[in-house]
Amino acid sequence: MICPKCEYEYHRGMSVCPDCGEELVTNKEFEGHLVHPKDWVIVYSCADSIEANMLKSNLEGAEIEVLILNQNDSSFPGVGDLSIIKILTKRVDAEDAIAIISDINKED
Repeated sequence: MICPKCEYEYHRGMSVCPDCGEELVTNKEFEGHLVHPKDWVIVYSCADSIEANMLKSNLEGAEIEVLILNQNDSSFPGVGDLSIIKILTKRVDAEDAIAIISDINKED
């Protein structure tokens, strides 16, 4: 059982959320903010976490939800930054996100 408002999960048998008083729904009925990999696409890749976070801030400023996938492996000894950082947005926002990133990365 899940609260559709605060999204907390409770044991079967409960019917009302003790935190907010909302009627609980089953897992099958719940359509909250679950992250499904098929809904997300990679819109940009880089090796610099500062660049990735700055782009994320710009995209979030445009009300585009963003995930950052950092594939840094600290157990791998190497020279330089060999990690790949991917910026993902929801598929429906990908075109707008790519346009914003392109505008930011334009050379004057």
